[in-house]
Amino acid sequence: MAGHPVGRQAFAHGSKLLQFLRGLVVAYPRASAGLPNFPACKFPRILELRPGKPRSIDDERVAELIQTTLHSKPTDGATHWSIRSLAAETGISGTSVHRYIKLFGLQPHRSESFKLSTDPFFLEKLRDVVGLYLNPPDKALVLCVDEKGQVQALERTQPLLPMGFGYVEGVTHDYKRHGTTTLFAALDVLTGQVLAECKPRHRHQEFLRFLRAIEAAVPADLDVHLIVDNYRTHKHAKVKAWLAARPRWHLHFVPTYSSWLNLVERFFALITDRAIRRGSFRSVRELIQHIDHFVAHHNVACKPFIWTTTADSIIAKLERLCARISGTAHKP
Repeated sequence: MAGHPVGRQAFAHGSKLLQFLRGLVVAYPRASAGLPNFPACKFPRILELRPGKPRSIDDERVAELIQTTLHSKPTDGATHWSIRSLAAETGISGTSVHRYIKLFGLQPHRSESFKLSTDPFFLEKLRDVVGLYLNPPDKALVLCVDEKGQVQALERTQPLLPMGFGYVEGVTHDYKRHGTTTLFAALDVLTGQVLAECKPRHRHQEFLRFLRAIEAAVPADLDVHLIVDNYRTHKHAKVKAWLAARPRWHLHFVPTYSSWLNLVERFFALITDRAIRRGSFRSVRELIQHIDHFVAHHNVACKPFIWTTTADSIIAKLERLCARISGTAHKP
């Protein structure tokens, strides 16, 4: 089907938008990978030959819109662009601005937080932990262990408003505090089952008692590989002495500021969302009973959290991030 001359001109080598898009693919490979499929170059459908009325917004104005969104800030002191502010800045209608930034996968209204590890042995620890996930050792049990501290027993001051047709469940914003507990958990990477205990405090004494509980639960013919963070209780002298007396135990530390490497954090997110955040508990004892009940039912029909990312792909992603911010590159 024949297209309009404006559409054909988009393929000319001198097109400002085409040149800009080529630079975009080089500078932002991840973003360009999510663009609508276009033969050989994955450029947006804006360049396709199409029937009907010619486009009223030419290549140069679209390139200006994308350039403004990516590389400038509003002059009114705002920290990010909105549809309306982009429309006012570029003279393009808000509907067209929304269509174009959605087409290019741009989301100026959103942001994500990140924290780069400063651990000097980041690469070694990363490969060690990821290696356990992707290629666990034979005749061994790989456990992800951590503590969720300060789990609060909060009692809502008024009863919950039940969900109904046309409205969601409602809870009061105020509550009474009845104390806290610490949830110790060990996640079996292979099966997804969890060994969990609630303890009143978060010290090396409680951690040792939890290790003894793991020792009693794991068959004697299996080695135990524990993935833990760098909390000081995990490195206490008495903990080291206890581990030294048991050769089948092996500790693997995740890098600092890298709790995302510990799969038990995924279980903590699950239990927080499903059992704790929207609950109302009149005492710490009631909270602990509720946690134990949730863990028991979780273990009946649990599924493992499957780790699929390789260490090399994580390192490559960090390299791309570090290339865009100065002074943070990790040296191999």
